Amino acid sequence: MTIRSLLSILADGKFHSGRELGDEVGISRSAIWKHMRRFEDGGLEIFSVKGRGYRVPGGLELLDIERINQGLLPEVKALIGCPDLQLSTESTNELAMKASQQGDCHGRLFLAEQQNAGRGRRGREWVSPFARNLYFSLVWRFEQGVAALEGLSLLVGLAVVRAMEKMDINGVELKWPNDLLYQNKKLAGILLEVHGEASGQCQVVIGVGINVEMSQAFSDAIDQPWTDLKTIAGDVVSRNTLLAVILNELVVCLGDFEKNGFSGLVDEWQSRHAMQNEAIILQIGQELVEGVCRGIDGSGALLLQSPAGVKAYHGGEISIRRSV
Repeated sequence: MTIRSLLSILADGKFHSGRELGDEVGISRSAIWKHMRRFEDGGLEIFSVKGRGYRVPGGLELLDIERINQGLLPEVKALIGCPDLQLSTESTNELAMKASQQGDCHGRLFLAEQQNAGRGRRGREWVSPFARNLYFSLVWRFEQGVAALEGLSLLVGLAVVRAMEKMDINGVELKWPNDLLYQNKKLAGILLEVHGEASGQCQVVIGVGINVEMSQAFSDAIDQPWTDLKTIAGDVVSRNTLLAVILNELVVCLGDFEKNGFSGLVDEWQSRHAMQNEAIILQIGQELVEGVCRGIDGSGALLLQSPAGVKAYHGGEISIRRSV
């Protein structure tokens, strides 16, 4: 509680002396100094001025379960229950996977202010500055087995884009199979992990990472063009509000997906597809395949037109880039 109490005080963006902070949380000034160094090591910007104390430039919005719940639809809140919120963890997906392996975790939500080992596709690290972006994992149970999950990552991406549009964040596009782009720069990523039977009940961990307010100080650690919601919207976007709006959209979409699958959403997904009808290159292992992207089929497979015809490519270790 000491760490969260300190962060709650610093959240107003004003200066607070070491003595004031120590008195508030009941620890020494030297302990306060050590906590400030740890915050900085975790990527949180701290201004320190002798005689004035410490401040977080621009303030800080911590994730708040009560605020998130206030934004949820009643039927969504009933399914989600009480989220698991961590200040720092290796990965919310890892927490969710461990919990799902121990029992039925349908609807459980795992949140973190920071991930120390967040993962994207192909084993990439997801850069995670403290309390600036949004990282969450939702566990969802499916009764029809892994085969019934075709198109699920595309559905999740579409749900997140819909939610952003409801917050007047427009122009976000989808990159097959699970990235969100804005003006060809990565904004968000989705990572699905499955635990259960191939033909029976399984639990899927739906992991989402969104750049909300990414400092330029982290640019060197990111190996591709990126952007964040603050840049797109021109102002700081509330992470608590964003999460609630996404969950409202996502949970409804998951319910529809269980009944109807993905095929009815193909046209809507393609209308937001960043590479629709463009010349692209697929890298599958060491093999490069060139052609024109013709969107997706009803199962969510990517359609590539080449001189040999149109071929469907399903998810896996496939990377895509535009032809130069």
